[in-house]
Amino acid sequence: MSFTLSSDSFTADGEIPELYTCEGADISPHLRWSGAPEGTRTFALIVDDPDAPDPRAPQMTWVHWLLYNLPASVSELAGGVAEDDLPDGVRQGLNDWKRIGYGGPCPPIGRHRYFHKLYALDTVLANQDAATKKWLEAAMEGHVLAMAELVGTYEKRR
Repeated sequence: MSFTLSSDSFTADGEIPELYTCEGADISPHLRWSGAPEGTRTFALIVDDPDAPDPRAPQMTWVHWLLYNLPASVSELAGGVAEDDLPDGVRQGLNDWKRIGYGGPCPPIGRHRYFHKLYALDTVLANQDAATKKWLEAAMEGHVLAMAELVGTYEKRR
């Protein structure tokens, strides 16, 4: 069985509904996964946008959400999951708005792609206050058993 990531909120390569963006409630979408490899102890999630600020001339990858130390027993996150609803031990990192937690799509121009990347890890990562994507990627190095990806798109209406 292959490691897969899906959502009830949007389809692969489909448009992310406004509800999950800065033009809506700005809540996290539902995510579900299956097929984690044997030996998985935790999961880490990175949601980012490689098309920032303009998909015709990208200059950076904008980080929208970092989660790590999701227990191997967990196989989905509800849409709009609050920090208090996350399983014990789960940590959220710093997004590029310099806030802990989820920040939805809010592209300044054009249609952007939003990569939801879930990593199956063979370890529990150390807790890091205000963890960054750079820190998380370095901490995961040598511990990734598999990666599943789900891409959605969004373009502002206003």
